[in-house]
Amino acid sequence: MFQDLVLEFERQEREAERFFDLVESPNAKLSQNTNITPNTTKMSEFNFNPDFYKTKGDISMAITSDVSHKRGILQKLSLAVVGIGLLLMMVAAFGAANTNPTPFLWASMGCLILGGVVYTLQAYKDRPAGIKNNGVMFGQMTSRGASAWVFGIVITGLYVLLYWYPTLLGLGKDGAANTGLIRMFDPLSQFLKGAPASEWFMYGTLYTIAILVMGFKFIWKYRHNKYQVLRTISVMFFQLGFAFLLPELLQALKYPYYDFKNMWPLNYYFFYDWNINGFLSSGNVGLFMLIFGVAMIFVISPVLTYFYGKRWYCSWVCGCGGLAETAGDPYRHLSDKSLGAWKIERWMIHSVLVFVTVMTIAVLYSFLNQNPEGFFVTKGMMVGIVTVILLFVVGVALMNKEVVREVKPQIRYLTVGIAAAILAFTLFAYSFGSSNVFFMDSYTLRSWYGFLIGAAFSGVVGVGFYPIMGSRVWCRFGCPMAAVLGLQQRFFSRFRITTNGGQCISCGNCSTYCEMGIDVRAYAQKGQNIVRASCVGCGICAAVCPRGVLKLENGPKEERKVIHIRRDDVGIL
Repeated sequence: MFQDLVLEFERQEREAERFFDLVESPNAKLSQNTNITPNTTKMSEFNFNPDFYKTKGDISMAITSDVSHKRGILQKLSLAVVGIGLLLMMVAAFGAANTNPTPFLWASMGCLILGGVVYTLQAYKDRPAGIKNNGVMFGQMTSRGASAWVFGIVITGLYVLLYWYPTLLGLGKDGAANTGLIRMFDPLSQFLKGAPASEWFMYGTLYTIAILVMGFKFIWKYRHNKYQVLRTISVMFFQLGFAFLLPELLQALKYPYYDFKNMWPLNYYFFYDWNINGFLSSGNVGLFMLIFGVAMIFVISPVLTYFYGKRWYCSWVCGCGGLAETAGDPYRHLSDKSLGAWKIERWMIHSVLVFVTVMTIAVLYSFLNQNPEGFFVTKGMMVGIVTVILLFVVGVALMNKEVVREVKPQIRYLTVGIAAAILAFTLFAYSFGSSNVFFMDSYTLRSWYGFLIGAAFSGVVGVGFYPIMGSRVWCRFGCPMAAVLGLQQRFFSRFRITTNGGQCISCGNCSTYCEMGIDVRAYAQKGQNIVRASCVGCGICAAVCPRGVLKLENGPKEERKVIHIRRDDVGIL
């Protein structure tokens, strides 16, 4: 097919040349095989179609749009089906589903799923294996165009309603029946846990459907790459099973709502009094949840991160990362790759880690102060554990050879100062019998954290800004879990991305599609391994490389190469 088009293109060029030769030299000698006379002035007498280049868009070399594939009738119909699903949700939001929500629920969710699946199958069915990002730099939705801004504002507005104005979505007050959009999800909530839907059940349902449908699209798009297929199936499984179904079923059995894969500090309310009391009042099952959560923090996560880097969580398990990798895939190229953005990233994400640490110590200290006999860990034991952890941090900052070599002295001394200050406040409060560690009510601290980080940053900005700042805004700039795992990966892990610099052609695909804003090409050009705290190990850089330069590996830690561009710019916080 393509060869025939090329031959037609060449023939048209020859006809055009003959025509212009005739026009410029009307007395030129013509071949015996032509029927063109010297007085010919009509284009129709030539076997030349000047509109060929406009009508044959399928072979256009333009980079301003994806001309390699046009939407067929099934794709257009599938988009119409998705539109019908959204329309049904909108109608339900205005109260049409208040009387009988079941048909609206299954019809709308069915349309969204069916339309998304059919569209994906049609979009990639006739395309060869390989990465398909044609036109993303110029599409309205993927290049910060008008559509992207409108979409971002709509998503941001929905998160604002979800966090602070759920009654506008139909949540019933003081035991009243739900109405509007939330009412539409009551049948599913009643089926799973025997209770009406909340705003978070509605959100969890839509969130899960988004990961499943867009995950299917991601798998079909990257089906030639086994690593991408497996990790996408993994995040789909953990989202559906562990983040959505299992917690709802636990509530149906009168146990606490618990997502086993969601651990502190991402699960910042794990040590809140109401959460701990919920565990303790649920017998052996609740006690297992509490012990498992602590083990995830201090045993399971460090061991897995040592062997596999932070990718085991951020790219294979985490729901935030799952949405970023699936629904956020079209926006991954929008992440800022500059050194300035990297500096901001390091200061912001580690500041959030300090904030959540301070808040958690204050909350747990207050809880144990108010319940001196009601918990198997006493206030003194808690202060001892905090002391050991902070002294460990100080020791690593001052004596670990790799940290001393790679981290600027100012940053190491700042880390020591922060740890010492937290320890001093904790010991002072314990020694003088104060009920508050930082001379501030712990409820105030956790309220600030919940509003600024737990809601505004992780939800409103983290997802609403996908079309503007890329798909990993929260993971890159605000997630304390990513900060902890990143520090472990940077200094205490076997994971790295190896490079074969001799094969690099500097095409820039790796840097362009790194959602964490890493300039991968800069490392590949030098043949240096990539060992970055921010890398989530998604493997897209290796997948889009046309020369096989990059490879994700787990090997002896001693063989990892530490990267420097300039000490002033690359020092790790």
